Amino acid sequence: MDRIQAVKLYLRVVDLGSFSKAAADMGIGQPSATKLVAQLEKRLGSRLLHRSTHGVTPTEIGALYYEKCRLIAHLVDEAETVAGLLQSQVQGGLRISTSVAFGRRVLGPMVMRFMQMNPMLQIELNVDDRYVNLIEHGIDVALRMGPLADSTLGSAYLGMNPWVMVASPGYLAGRGTPSAPTHLATHDALIYSTVQGDARWHLTGNDGRTETVPVKGSFRSNSLAALLEASRGGLGIAALPRYVAHEAIVRGEVVPLLSEWSLPSQEIHAVFPSPRLVPAKVSHFVGWIQGQFGESWWADMA
Repeated sequence: MDRIQAVKLYLRVVDLGSFSKAAADMGIGQPSATKLVAQLEKRLGSRLLHRSTHGVTPTEIGALYYEKCRLIAHLVDEAETVAGLLQSQVQGGLRISTSVAFGRRVLGPMVMRFMQMNPMLQIELNVDDRYVNLIEHGIDVALRMGPLADSTLGSAYLGMNPWVMVASPGYLAGRGTPSAPTHLATHDALIYSTVQGDARWHLTGNDGRTETVPVKGSFRSNSLAALLEASRGGLGIAALPRYVAHEAIVRGEVVPLLSEWSLPSQEIHAVFPSPRLVPAKVSHFVGWIQGQFGESWWADMA
């Protein structure tokens, strides 16, 4: 039993005037209760209780110690109440992390709506294309693409992140429209340098066939926004997440290619430091955001 529990036991012994009643109240045996109080007296170097056949009463020092301990126990109970309240209510600070493009185009607007529904929250949204350590950076929840590597994290599946190949009408007018994956090798590819194996595009046909096409081009970037702008400007064919290309497709600035073939999609997960004792603010946010990722969520962002 730790010192706080020993103090609480002492308070019950004085309140009830009995070791046996206090022990029963605390859920321990009477010998253990007697031993713990004796250890408390030894550590303090003072006798706290008068013991007799009629019961126990505090000594002068014991009575003073009782008053101080009662204040300590009250403060501990108050602290536990505050901790429990914060754990059960959607309030306080919430630190969220995700990638730059996803944060700007998707998560940022979602967070604004969530804040309007939960005015007691203070949210900090951090965007970084590197995977940050949640514990080291004090992140409450992160939205990540692709397979999960850390099995110690808590996680919740949100949806899929599909990719699409696009080019501007001007580029296609000058270079022709590819009608098969092998045609991509003769075109200027706008290469996303963050993806491993970025110069080989893997496609799956509607009939289940797969093709791996080596591509080349004069423009590479780790910025999805830059690749979209290059595609708009007629510099080549880009492979982009649907959420990045959607508005440009709707406005006719770029055109989807090879509609019978698809690029690999990524799973989207919300991850948090631990699957146990998840704070209410985190579980509430994760539960809410799961409902934002429908089958064509990228088309519903406006």
